[in-house]
Amino acid sequence: MQLVKVGLCAFGMSGKIFHAPFLKEHPGFFMSAIVERSKEESKPQYPETTTYKSIEEMLMQVDLELIIINTPVQTHFKYAKMALEAGKNIIVEKPFTVNAAEAEELVQLAKEKNLFLSVYQNRRYDRDFLQVQKILAEGKLGNLKEVEIHFDRFRTEPSAKEHKENPDLPGSGALHDLGAHLIDQATQLFGFPEKIFADVFSMKGSGFANDYFELLLYYRNDLRVRLKSSVYSKEAPYAYVLHGDTGSFLQERSDNQERELISGEIPTYNEDWTKPLREPDGILNSVTQNSETARILTSSEAGNYMNYYQEIYEYIVFGADLPSPGTEIIKNMKIMEAALESSARGKVISLN
Repeated sequence: MQLVKVGLCAFGMSGKIFHAPFLKEHPGFFMSAIVERSKEESKPQYPETTTYKSIEEMLMQVDLELIIINTPVQTHFKYAKMALEAGKNIIVEKPFTVNAAEAEELVQLAKEKNLFLSVYQNRRYDRDFLQVQKILAEGKLGNLKEVEIHFDRFRTEPSAKEHKENPDLPGSGALHDLGAHLIDQATQLFGFPEKIFADVFSMKGSGFANDYFELLLYYRNDLRVRLKSSVYSKEAPYAYVLHGDTGSFLQERSDNQERELISGEIPTYNEDWTKPLREPDGILNSVTQNSETARILTSSEAGNYMNYYQEIYEYIVFGADLPSPGTEIIKNMKIMEAALESSARGKVISLN
């Protein structure tokens, strides 16, 4: 296989859990470089990889073809721009940037340099989201009328991550962190909305970045899509609730990839590697062609973040479609900005 040499900009949780294991196990990639400013924690697992003390130093390596920007969101624009100007293709962790203007500048620069820019929207490869896509494709819900997508947690104490908790830092808070996933899933399923009304604030108090949001997206044909996240959810509701004129579908947030990766599970190439479900994780209640009601329990099939890197590889080697290109994610950033404006003004904001 053609070997793509990759540089990783950080070896925190994102690097350790979501990137390095997949790069190591995929035969088409070689993780040639990792930036660790003060430690060398990667050495035991990745002894063949060269560590650098700075991103600037790593970018001087001419044989690196792909750079992964997985530093705090406030630095994404700076480091992504540096990598592009050094002639490197890039993958940027979500959230893409702190605002749409930065996202647009990076996309334009990548175009000028004839380089690719992809955003790591890994939740597109969760088993629960894939199941929602499957159910919608089957058409059993008819014309959709109302959808809710939740990403709720019970985390009443602030984390130690300054870039996520400090309200004075642009891009901090749940809207950028988790909203980047929910907005992306909504646009993947239903496209770009016409209007938005939002409520974004901190339940922990004004000294912390937003930890709660509720976004109401208005679509044509009277479809309403609600995106919601809270850190005070001890008993989480269904993550996906879809209601149409011929049925309803409820889906749990059941993907266990992150949990298994944290526990030390090694992802494998070209096969499912997560543990199977012990019980069904969804409910489909719909009207059949004979006008009868059929209520069944459903079980989603395994998701796999390796598929993201496989798609990246196929784009590089075979010219296949690029997964989550920056041009696509700019639209998500515009929705995020409109949500903040709507919440601040208490008004519905047009997205046209």
